[in-house]
Amino acid sequence: MKNHPKHFPKLRMPWPAALPAAVLLAGFITLLSLWCQPGPLQHTVDCFLRSPALIVLNALPVGLLLLTVAFLFRNLFFAAAAVNLFVGGLSIANRIKITVRDEPVFPRDFALLKEVGSAVESYDIHFPVYVLAVVLGVTVVLAVLGVLVGVKPCPVEKLRGWKGSLLGAAGCGAALVLLIVTVLGSDALYNSFPTTNAYRMSVLFNENGFPYSYCRQFTTYLVDKPEGYSRGEAEKWDSAPGEGGQEKDINVVMVMDEAFSDLTDAAVFRFEDDPLANLHAIQADHHAVSGRVVVPGFAGGTANTEFDVLTGMQTNALSPTTTSSMRTVERNLDSVFRVFAAGGYRTSFFHPGNDWFYNRENVYRWLGAEYTLFKDQMPDLTYKGTWISDEYMTGLIQEEFETAVEEGRPLFHYTTTIQNHMSYTANKYGDGYVCPHVDLAVPVSEEVQTMADVYTDGVRDADAMLGQLRDYFAARSEPVLLVFFGDHLPYLGENQFGYGELGLDMGLPQEQREDPMSVYETPYVIWANDAAARALDWDKAVEALALPEDGRLSAAFLGAAVLELTGRGRETPWFAFLNELRREAPVVQEPVYVLASGAETMAPDEALRQDVAKWRKWTYYKLRQKTLKD
Repeated sequence: MKNHPKHFPKLRMPWPAALPAAVLLAGFITLLSLWCQPGPLQHTVDCFLRSPALIVLNALPVGLLLLTVAFLFRNLFFAAAAVNLFVGGLSIANRIKITVRDEPVFPRDFALLKEVGSAVESYDIHFPVYVLAVVLGVTVVLAVLGVLVGVKPCPVEKLRGWKGSLLGAAGCGAALVLLIVTVLGSDALYNSFPTTNAYRMSVLFNENGFPYSYCRQFTTYLVDKPEGYSRGEAEKWDSAPGEGGQEKDINVVMVMDEAFSDLTDAAVFRFEDDPLANLHAIQADHHAVSGRVVVPGFAGGTANTEFDVLTGMQTNALSPTTTSSMRTVERNLDSVFRVFAAGGYRTSFFHPGNDWFYNRENVYRWLGAEYTLFKDQMPDLTYKGTWISDEYMTGLIQEEFETAVEEGRPLFHYTTTIQNHMSYTANKYGDGYVCPHVDLAVPVSEEVQTMADVYTDGVRDADAMLGQLRDYFAARSEPVLLVFFGDHLPYLGENQFGYGELGLDMGLPQEQREDPMSVYETPYVIWANDAAARALDWDKAVEALALPEDGRLSAAFLGAAVLELTGRGRETPWFAFLNELRREAPVVQEPVYVLASGAETMAPDEALRQDVAKWRKWTYYKLRQKTLKD
């Protein structure tokens, strides 16, 4: 009979000691993951000391994950080794991604593993070798401890086998999922912690802790799969050949001006000189079409309007919980940029803000913009108060046009301005600057009077920008189409109290508003210089565009309409579909639909319902499944 070697002697930890050991291990793994973050550990610790709840919120999901794996492995230290490798690896990936792109790691990044190879080739990545070595070393030590140290069997005999292991793992796993969708997924809780920059995701991850911040992302920036979605069906729609058209090499300059509106046209405002003189003059120009663009949000959400206009998708239709459509973008997307680029255009995007805000640096690369320019790259900045002025941006746009002319390429350009951003307080433009007083037809509080004065001063500058661009392009021999519009209405106080004091429709409860869309509408104007008007045969082109009589359009249709006006509206099946849908219902702001006749309905006919459903399914395919090469 053969002698079998004895098992390696193992220390047996008493059952009651296992839970405290798990707590200590979870705390250690959490601390190591925080050390792996790109920011100084001391800064993170200081944030945790100011808000001790962050300690629990970071360690708890790690602890529950550890217990889940421990029940499956039936060994606490083997589980700790696996969890440390997983959590530490994610934290290192987060460190690399923030360093390279100033964007944290999100759970949805796992869906993009096929694209990681090409992404790695696009960047000069310096791997943190020392950090990797520490995480791997700790993992090895924990694995060795798993060989040497075990836990005594469960005192309940029936739970000693795989049945007990599976029940324990299921219970801890369920607790982790419940924790993520409730406490960790709470926006109110996450936003309650003080931070040095509430709008920069990399800062939030560093200061609130990677484990907590990562878990929160499971319930944010979602894109819901539409009912009845079929990937095969969407691929057929998307792969249909474009029909081409009468493409004209018209330079297109789109300017989305911060909080630009025609509120000052309301009777409550009394002016001797029109603050929107240029807008009104262009609206009356024979070579212009104008109307109102219905944007995704009220008094905020600039980037959402950019997304809608440039992609033809709708922020508000992605998911009830999605507040930032830019954060749902994670791959190359079809866009207005790409259609013009396919025609040999120089394409560019300018914004006098930080490139990390709304992740614009990465998103515009995914949208196909050839050139981007942000605040830190702009030379000789000119400010009005703390904001870069519209006048300065006017000069940059003109320089960009000159560059395209020198290259011998037509230009498609999109600028998002920032000067007239909230808040409209007396010190917005700096000490000593006094905005001209605005005469109002009703008595208002001092705060609302200040808002009216400051906001109107910004509107005058925006209108001056519009006039300067019109005059500049009017003098050019090259054909130019200028599109100027607002991203959203201004923020005039909590609960719209500024609008209420001014007696404007937007200040009324929704059910009492004369126009249910009033809180979402901003003016737009599309103007052609003489060369563009001749090249396009303006009257026929506008007639063929079939805009509604009042000119109202959902923001998601504006970019498609501009493509059609320049003869490129049918080059891709996506934008061809959008232009046909626009003819059915120029405004889709669910649950309200505005039909081509101008009638509003909340009960569209079956054909329109099916077309909108197709729009939603196609959007999901593009955002989540289509692979588009550069």
